[in-house]
Amino acid sequence: MLTYLGTALPRFTSPAARLLALQCALRADTRGHVRLPAGLLRGMCLRQNRELWLELAHADWLALPDFRTLPVQARLLDAAVLDQAPGRRARRRAADWALRPRPLLLPAAAPVLRLTALVLAAHSCTHGEHRSDMDILNRLCGHSPQQAGELLDRLVATHTLKTWQHNRETDEVFWQLPELQAQPRSATLPRAHQR
Repeated sequence: MLTYLGTALPRFTSPAARLLALQCALRADTRGHVRLPAGLLRGMCLRQNRELWLELAHADWLALPDFRTLPVQARLLDAAVLDQAPGRRARRRAADWALRPRPLLLPAAAPVLRLTALVLAAHSCTHGEHRSDMDILNRLCGHSPQQAGELLDRLVATHTLKTWQHNRETDEVFWQLPELQAQPRSATLPRAHQR
């Protein structure tokens, strides 16, 4: 889905708009209609940001929703989004994973960092070396090569990544994940369920 959005949206679509588009694409029904609960949008810090919706509408990717109704309901205009594999059930699971991408554990962060962590998580293997082509990373995240280094440094500073490096000869980016520590069960429960 990230690859599809990387080609369907204009190259420098903002990271926050890409995150919104990803959630819409993954949660859409077979007719391209999507319902986004207010809590989801609030949790993603996208509830009051109508500029993101306008950005996607300007790209002719979705029709502007009626913001007076809850949940927010939108219609995707790009029919190709419905042809993306896998099916709807797997896409809904992926939508949940996209909010908390494993193996990268990201504290609350700006959308640009969240999208970068999501793309890295999608390109992380269970064993071995984690890597991606720098151009792919930039295209999927919608940022310039100059921004990539700064964002990866910020992910190291937040302990989302242990380290990273860019091989300029092959234009590949390599990264290491921090050692995962077991977290208490209460740390994984949604905020509303913690006491």
